[in-house]
Amino acid sequence: MAPRVLAIDDNQINLKMISATLVHGGFESYIAESGADALSRVEQIKPDLIILDIDMPVMDGYEVCQILRKRPSTSHTPIMMLTAHDTLEEKVRGFEVGADDYMTKPFQPAELQARIKGLLRRSAQTISVSETSNKEGKVIAVFSLRGGVGVSTMASNLAVGLSQIWGKQVALIDLALTMGQSALMLNLALRNTWADIAKVNLSEIDPDFISNVMLKHKSGVNVLAAPRYSVDAELITPEYVERVIGIVKKMFPYVILDLSHDFSETTLVGVDQADELVIILAPELASVRATVGALETLNQLQFPVENIKILLNWIFEKRGLARKDIEKVLKHPIQLVMPFASETFVSGINLGEPPVLSSPNSPIGALFEDISFAFSAGEDQESTPASPSAAWSRVSERFKVKQKK
Repeated sequence: MAPRVLAIDDNQINLKMISATLVHGGFESYIAESGADALSRVEQIKPDLIILDIDMPVMDGYEVCQILRKRPSTSHTPIMMLTAHDTLEEKVRGFEVGADDYMTKPFQPAELQARIKGLLRRSAQTISVSETSNKEGKVIAVFSLRGGVGVSTMASNLAVGLSQIWGKQVALIDLALTMGQSALMLNLALRNTWADIAKVNLSEIDPDFISNVMLKHKSGVNVLAAPRYSVDAELITPEYVERVIGIVKKMFPYVILDLSHDFSETTLVGVDQADELVIILAPELASVRATVGALETLNQLQFPVENIKILLNWIFEKRGLARKDIEKVLKHPIQLVMPFASETFVSGINLGEPPVLSSPNSPIGALFEDISFAFSAGEDQESTPASPSAAWSRVSERFKVKQKK
């Protein structure tokens, strides 16, 4: 059965062009000439995807999108804004009201068809109750008491790297509940967030519900995003976090936690659930002091010291503290070092393209792949996949080269 697409635009010419493109692409086309018309018919049409113009009389596209997101029947329906507006401010506003994609007019038919197929494909990637098991996946938490050292960058690349190496769905849970950036790192619109989970009773949270709230990335990573607004973060209690992580680690073989830069109650739940904890610091005094404090607190919490891995992220080019001096102060070895690579990191953050996916053959992309393999579960590391992925093959080849040296 062909996917049903509803196009909303007050311009007849635009509607004819969009409709022709949809039919030619193998979609079932429906049109509406206003927001009110679309809202009155959407329950009957039950579209698989909605294309929405912004400039419409009485009710503009932003308002229509907000209403669609509040309705249970369309809260998860992919929405693409197709408009003549092309400023960054307007695009950001579109994503804030719940759009999944944003495309400007005039459009190329082939690109519109490709984007629609991509949105539909990601929307179809859900995990059902039947796919859960009693076996729990490995939970890896990424943490720092000092912001700006690359926690979200590491968490997103680690999640993508694990998914690419093992060809498995991976969960990325953003626990930086106030302005967390995990979704941004993967260029995912905040269609659903933790706020949707906080609106229901604890007893109603199950695998299907969580899967529907998670944002699906093309890499195989499923993101539980931080709320859009700070006020919604207050609704997410430790009990909600504990229940969600408990369910998610039975749904996915790997769960990555992007922790907040504090020891709040929700952060402590994440730490308690983690099998391994990656602490990131920069080679500067404030970051070292924060890491000393973090290690002291973790010791008081009786978190196993052998499960703590410290990563030194060289966030500036010169004049950083020496590794051996940092290790002496921490009284803990630094297991991993990320070299200075500002252009790669900035490009990845601004474009939402983690280097482990966009440039896996680059030095930084390869390093993220190797780090992802290093954090893989023992049973995965010790076995050869039946159908090795390209990422697994690259890691394996690099390992062979190192053994020969």
